[in-house]
Amino acid sequence: MNRKKVILIFGLFLFLGACSSNDKEESLPKSQEEKAESKMDSSLSGEQASDKKAEKEAATNDRMVIHQAQLQLKVKNLEKTQMKIERKANEYGGYIVESNVYREDEERVEGTITVRIPEARFQDFLVVTEGQASEVVGRNVTGQDVTEQYVDLKARLKSKRAVEERLLAFMQDAKKTEDLLKISSDLAAVQEEIEQLTGQMKYLENQTSYSTVTITLSQERTVVPGIDNAKLDTWERTKKQLATSANLLLKAGSGIIVFIIGNLPILIVLGGAGAVVHWAMKRRGKR
Repeated sequence: MNRKKVILIFGLFLFLGACSSNDKEESLPKSQEEKAESKMDSSLSGEQASDKKAEKEAATNDRMVIHQAQLQLKVKNLEKTQMKIERKANEYGGYIVESNVYREDEERVEGTITVRIPEARFQDFLVVTEGQASEVVGRNVTGQDVTEQYVDLKARLKSKRAVEERLLAFMQDAKKTEDLLKISSDLAAVQEEIEQLTGQMKYLENQTSYSTVTITLSQERTVVPGIDNAKLDTWERTKKQLATSANLLLKAGSGIIVFIIGNLPILIVLGGAGAVVHWAMKRRGKR
């Protein structure tokens, strides 16, 4: 009897051991699969991180800088220099933003030209422009690095586009009107942000593609007191004096004639009265 119990217990242990081994064999593939999936997820996340890092490094290496320059130049001929600068800007693929010329007085003429030049020809344009001056009074060149700002905008734009795609997918699967309205509202807000980000990126691209150069030109005339030839030419002075004397005589004669003709009635009366008085005095003298 005891042997039967021992054999029964031993058989029960064997059965339990076999069942536990089967459970372990069945659970083992699942744990390995989970480990493989976790490794795959980690590798994918690592690849994504490395891609983002590589993209950031590539964008950082290709720096985006907004260049601006202010030049103050003295020139001999402002009009000619201005035409040369404008012609050179067109030759380099740039364009004129503003051009003004104004005269302060007879001795000073000034002008201002604002030019947008492709970034690749920025330094060449500065050298050529300064070569047109008789004197470079001032030169100021600044650069603003917007690389990180541009990369940040690009990453935000990519994220917003991904959200836009998900919202569009949700909209296709939505059945209720309430859900459609909510998704449409969120989609409109995301699309507005996308437009803002796109506009900011385009602005930075334009500012970094073209540099702004403001040129102030000044032309000064040196006034040298000249010699008055009229004061040294005797013949001219003689003719001038003769003409002056003739004018005086003509003016005096004209005045006399005007006086006589204008006062002729009075002169006739006075002459007649004088003649009568003279005749009377002469007659009395004879007596």
